[in-house]
Amino acid sequence: MKAEKTLRVCEKGHKYYKSTECPSCPTCDKEMKPESGFLSKLSSPARNALVHEGIDTLPKLSKYTEKEILKIHGIGPASLPTLRTSLEEAGLSFKEK
Repeated sequence: MKAEKTLRVCEKGHKYYKSTECPSCPTCDKEMKPESGFLSKLSSPARNALVHEGIDTLPKLSKYTEKEILKIHGIGPASLPTLRTSLEEAGLSFKEK
């Protein structure tokens, strides 16, 4: 059974439809997407989840295990290769268990 999409309006006045409780506005997400850095390589849900948790730099990301990152709502297994590669390019890695 599909969830019904409802019309929403964000704080900036953008109108969009969502079938989930996720409050993020697709237009605002596009406007706020960084042009460079590891966050620019992630999907909007993953990027928003990390930023919401205060993880906005690779040194901050390296303080977490992969398992801890996967527990954050909005981060899925598909994000891990991108995160690993970004950390490796900076000479960093996820924290060991």
